Amino acid sequence: MKGFVDAPNYFIELLEGGTTLDDVIDNHVYEQSLAEKNAFVVADLGALMRQHVLWQTTMPLVRPFYPVSCNSSPVVIEVLSALGVGFVCANKAETTLVLNHDVPPENIILSGVCKQLSLIKHAAKTGINYLVFENELELRKIARAHPESGTFFFFGRFQVPASCRDPQAYTHALSDARCIFDMAKELGFDMKILDIGGGFSGSEFQLKQVHSIVRPLLEAYFPSASGVSVIAEPGNFFVFSSFTLAVNVIGKKAVYRDLHCSTHDELTPNDAPEFVYYMNDGVYGSFMGKLFGNVITTPSVHKMSLTLDEPVFSSSLWGPSCDPLEQVVEHCLLPELAVGDWLIFSNMGASGQEGPATLNDTDQPPVYYTISTDDWFEMQEAGISLDDTMKNLSLVQYGL
Repeated sequence: MKGFVDAPNYFIELLEGGTTLDDVIDNHVYEQSLAEKNAFVVADLGALMRQHVLWQTTMPLVRPFYPVSCNSSPVVIEVLSALGVGFVCANKAETTLVLNHDVPPENIILSGVCKQLSLIKHAAKTGINYLVFENELELRKIARAHPESGTFFFFGRFQVPASCRDPQAYTHALSDARCIFDMAKELGFDMKILDIGGGFSGSEFQLKQVHSIVRPLLEAYFPSASGVSVIAEPGNFFVFSSFTLAVNVIGKKAVYRDLHCSTHDELTPNDAPEFVYYMNDGVYGSFMGKLFGNVITTPSVHKMSLTLDEPVFSSSLWGPSCDPLEQVVEHCLLPELAVGDWLIFSNMGASGQEGPATLNDTDQPPVYYTISTDDWFEMQEAGISLDDTMKNLSLVQYGL
């Protein structure tokens, strides 16, 4: 994924006998504590599959197309492809990644409203026929370089933010889309795909709320008899809960705030201590999404580092560089930590959303992929196997 690197061979550890994700994290913390104390990631592929099942049961009328920029882990691509999910690619690297995992070109949409001519020609060469545009000049460019393509009009796609609680946002968007479809038909264009975009947070509650609003609107404006296929672009929805990041505290500084809210380095009477902690991963690594506006939630302290009933203090968390942009969490309450302690960040699957790759790939933390026996059996019952649909993955027993 963006900010995380996969091993050359994609081994999936099978968790048996009640082994949990916390057990896996505990084990790797112990191993790293005896070694270099490097950051690492543990991925739960069962969580990825469960999100897919949630989507299928809640939004059966809408086919998901996953934006690769959200998390470009080859294992994520492999699993989602096996589950029948389509993909939205923004550049040649992403299309090549997806095609290399045997995704049919008809399951790929090339996004980006202004594309290089070479990218359009690459799409034509590889059989990717669905391209996005937003103006006449872009459409003419596509028509010259890829005359066989089908195109998505950008304003026919919409995205309601996950924070939106106004049902009228969906009503207006779908009503406008219906008008565009009707206008196109009058001009001789028979549009067959409606993309309702993204904005899906990943929570079951939010998805069901969206479905309760969208379903009657789709049945009214785009009934099945219309022949229009409805798709969406859930990115964060699929991966946010699948990845957990463990980082090590490599530095610490105490500052004190007086009654006038000014800070200084020396303790005076009635001052409240605040702690600044430096971690071995930052915004130029796994927290790249922070630079693009993503909110990083407060981590938990690894249980091996924590004793009961410890007081908590105002704290801020920073990456390893001296860059002023390296602040990962501006304010949180944590017990006093020591250098060498571990922090656990959950829901890190989309931390690098829309961000470029890290500046130094050699410093990216390793990803340890896991799946429980129950989740693996469910995958098999869904017709997914390593031999046929996930040929690039190998299943190994955890701990061997």
